Amino acid sequence: MSGRKRILDLTLAAILSAILVVPFSILLVVMIYKEGFPLFYVAKRMKGVGQPFWLWKLRTMTMVGPEKGVSGGDKSARITPLGAFVRRARMDEVPQIWNVVKGDMSFVGPRPPLPEYVERFPEIYTKVLNSPTGITGLASLRYHATEERLLAACQTAEETDRVYAQICVPAKARLDLLYQRKWSICLDLKLIWETGTGILIKRFLKGRDA
Repeated sequence: MSGRKRILDLTLAAILSAILVVPFSILLVVMIYKEGFPLFYVAKRMKGVGQPFWLWKLRTMTMVGPEKGVSGGDKSARITPLGAFVRRARMDEVPQIWNVVKGDMSFVGPRPPLPEYVERFPEIYTKVLNSPTGITGLASLRYHATEERLLAACQTAEETDRVYAQICVPAKARLDLLYQRKWSICLDLKLIWETGTGILIKRFLKGRDA
């Protein structure tokens, strides 16, 4: 990770922590009242080939035991009403600010993959994970809606895995490698801006539809 990128990450982490500490604390209280514990979902992800770390998120689904694979239509019934709101507002990603501070991730980069996909596609992830993993990124912004639609149509864990492995992994890798080639601080700032404005626009549209 370049020095400039690390400075940007730590600066943004400090700013967001100060802004979000009150609303995030209120959200935790609401989660305790409505859904109880655990509040967080902690899962192993990869920041490089042979480099696992623990990714933190807010829990948005009912607990049924150890998680396997990516989330598709086969898991949609487990998303709680509050969890659906938290996902739309991207508040489930807020705990990853801690991962950024620790140096496991950056704010911008490829989403950290599950270990099983790094093991299955080393030729892809050896290249993709030359960039620090991120909370948001080019692939997240350009491909998330397509990935969500494709996986939501899957009815079994096997179908979810097949669609993700055969379609989503290579499609996201192409965008992640494009980001890697074009990287600059200006590009990171542009993608952070797009992420923030995208969340606000979604909340505004949701409010109008309500």
